[in-house]
Amino acid sequence: MAKVLGVGGFFFRARDKAGLTVFAPFKETTDYFPADKQWMINFRVDDLDGMIAQLQAAGIAVETRPEEWDTPETGRFARIHDPEGNQIELWEPAPQSS
Repeated sequence: MAKVLGVGGFFFRARDKAGLTVFAPFKETTDYFPADKQWMINFRVDDLDGMIAQLQAAGIAVETRPEEWDTPETGRFARIHDPEGNQIELWEPAPQSS
């Protein structure tokens, strides 16, 4: 896909009132998501715990790995999967220090 779209080295970053919006392709050899998948979407959320509770109440499996994914610098993460098995990452950014 990167060859067709010409986005292999493209990195987009914009700031809005809610924070950063980033589009950044991963290397073909990444292990951040399964090798048989070519993409993953990431949604920024304000309340990860509340979102997880809503998803679980709807019968959607949610994966968390706090020790592996979460950091004080970047925030907290969780993942769900769409019907085709693609990962959808949910991200609650770390609080902004004043």
